[in-house]
Amino acid sequence: MIDPVRSLSEALPYVSRFAGKTVVVKIGGSTLGSGDTTLADAIMLKNLAIDVVLVHGGGSVITDWLRRIDKPAVFVDGLRVTDGETMQVVTMALAGLVNKELVGQIAALGGRAVGISGVDGATLRGRVKDVRLGNVGEVTDVDPALIRTIATSGAIPVIAPIALGADGQHLNLNADTAAAEISVALRAEKLLFLTDVPGIKDRDGALLSELTDQQARKLIANGVIAGGMIPKAAACVRALDVVAATHIIDGRVPHSVIRELFTNMGVGTMIRRGEPQGGTSG
Repeated sequence: MIDPVRSLSEALPYVSRFAGKTVVVKIGGSTLGSGDTTLADAIMLKNLAIDVVLVHGGGSVITDWLRRIDKPAVFVDGLRVTDGETMQVVTMALAGLVNKELVGQIAALGGRAVGISGVDGATLRGRVKDVRLGNVGEVTDVDPALIRTIATSGAIPVIAPIALGADGQHLNLNADTAAAEISVALRAEKLLFLTDVPGIKDRDGALLSELTDQQARKLIANGVIAGGMIPKAAACVRALDVVAATHIIDGRVPHSVIRELFTNMGVGTMIRRGEPQGGTSG
């Protein structure tokens, strides 16, 4: 296996830059599977005194369990309609099954992790996004205290995107949006989204390795960024209020997190604030 960090001398400047800082990584079920190296990368970051925080989705697991109870998955404008029964499944699937499987896998690789949802410690508070969607929420407040306590203890926080709503209700969050809000609250240095595609592409299908926030907004407005890439790109732009740079990277590439952070071999699209350096096909 080829080491993604080609030499110690190449890696050291990057390690020094990120030591003591926070990196948030959003992972989804589509990028975690046999041979995946994301969790090993997270452990490596932690061992290098970088506070890595994992935020995960799990929509396919939710759909699978709804199917098992003969309950159809209903979507409006790409968002899952979440009635009371569906919210119970969401909580069990995300805060239970997916979250604890990730914690267990990290332990099996020699790391330490603590799994929570946004409900724990009232880490994520939210409100109903649209009454048509039921218990689908949008984040109104982030209290990072519990996340920081876990990180300070030497463990990796693993967070399920469920928020605490009014009167203690649970709210189903878009995991990309949750990751962005958590990054802002933690004043993270980097936010990385792992996907099952190479990154953001232009109209001709060519990978865009670097974008400014203005260019990303233009690509969304013009329909070049579409479908499931929209919430990721929008979350990247939102996080740039605080985060130095955000990345949408190909989680299928071995050690994609380490490659993106510690080498000059990018594996996706980086979005940063600033004036455009060149044109985009948008």
